[in-house]
Amino acid sequence: MSTENEGTAVPPAPSAPPVPVDAPAAPAPEGQAAQGPGPYGQDSQGQPAHGQGAPGDAAHHGVSSSAPDPSWPPPPPPTSPYGDGGSGSGGGWGSSYQQPAPKSGRGRSGLAAALLVAALVAGGLGGGLGYTLAKNNDDNSGSTTVSASSSGGDVKRDPGTVAGVAAKALPSTVTIEAESTNGEGGTGTGFVFDKQGHIVTNNHVVAGAVDGGKLTATFPSGKKYDAEVVGHAQGYDVAVIKLKNAPSDLKPLTLGDSDKVAVGDATIAIGAPFGLSDTVTTGIISAKNRPVASSDGSGSQASYMSALQTDASINPGNSGGPLLDAQGNVIGINSAIQSTGNGGFGTGQSGSIGLGFAIPINQAEYVAQELIKTGKPVYAKIGASVSLDDSSDGAQITDQGAGGAAPVEPGGPAAKAGLKPGDVITKLDDRVIDSGPTLIGEIWTHQPGDKVTITYERGGKQHTAEVTLGSRIGDN
Repeated sequence: MSTENEGTAVPPAPSAPPVPVDAPAAPAPEGQAAQGPGPYGQDSQGQPAHGQGAPGDAAHHGVSSSAPDPSWPPPPPPTSPYGDGGSGSGGGWGSSYQQPAPKSGRGRSGLAAALLVAALVAGGLGGGLGYTLAKNNDDNSGSTTVSASSSGGDVKRDPGTVAGVAAKALPSTVTIEAESTNGEGGTGTGFVFDKQGHIVTNNHVVAGAVDGGKLTATFPSGKKYDAEVVGHAQGYDVAVIKLKNAPSDLKPLTLGDSDKVAVGDATIAIGAPFGLSDTVTTGIISAKNRPVASSDGSGSQASYMSALQTDASINPGNSGGPLLDAQGNVIGINSAIQSTGNGGFGTGQSGSIGLGFAIPINQAEYVAQELIKTGKPVYAKIGASVSLDDSSDGAQITDQGAGGAAPVEPGGPAAKAGLKPGDVITKLDDRVIDSGPTLIGEIWTHQPGDKVTITYERGGKQHTAEVTLGSRIGDN
């Protein structure tokens, strides 16, 4: 399923969230349907949250292209950019932050202010009255004064509590500001990967600063460092940047095992939603292996993942931040959300509805290591072009490859396994494949050289074949 990437185009955050000034919107008339979910969100494992069909919608709806093979990337999708809620207003996770403009009239904020003043006045009267009574009592003989305890005891936050995990993890997260050569900027999140100063984040967070742009990373302590892009993988939506003049006391976050994550496990997300740095939210793993095709609405090709789904609140600016388990281990990189398209903070930008998606850390760790070594991503492939149209039947090998290439690469993994144009791939190992994007996301959870079993249909009959995955270097 396609979704919105979050985490770009947000100017420096205000010191505090803006105070709402408008009166609440009038409730919808009885019987009026609420606005449905936005484009393909990020979810797509046979259960698209958007209700529009199979994965690949929104970002690559109706486009045929090559699966993970040399014909990548597929042509740009003919649909509205992510983050505009289908309104065509653009923005996506990269839209800029704007303070809501105050309007005339008291409205709700006036009432809130009145209530606040009333509470303060009542407190003052109560205090004054209490003092008067106490004074009168003191004037009488035999009066007794009772003082309250001055301490409620020590507050202890064990390492396993959310507060304990946050206190340990926050010093190793950064808010990233990326500025392109034309001055356009965005905000996202990253986390310390090693003691050499490498920071892992999303590709869409730093993509604008790749060619001569400017990058900075700010720690919760307020220390800011210039940074440079070491490597970025658009297909995986993973990037690695490196701090210039990195401090010697960096503490990399501990990486967990995303393969062992179970539905229902507690999650903690750290990021800078709408530019509000060092924000911590909590939730659970609500699904695993969720096929997601996401885009940032900039015209770039989609990213594919077999994602961890969480209901921890994830918003624009959380992109690239760590998704932690209850012990504080990184189990994923927050990357995208399913959204209804309703804006927040006056930006028209979509916000969290409890459907967030993270790149599993086992995959992201491999990608990051390759980027640090060579500066280029390495993708596993089967060497066949598959349709990216909405489907629920499987991933069909096309009759013609992208750009005039052969649909099945001669001598490639699929050809060696006997696959042909028209075959419909329905399973990869034990994973059900319902569309081309789902297949790509599943293949990319593997590494070149891995052996997988592919189940496919041809002429109404089911067949299986063992395929040794090939490799492709780079995004183009």
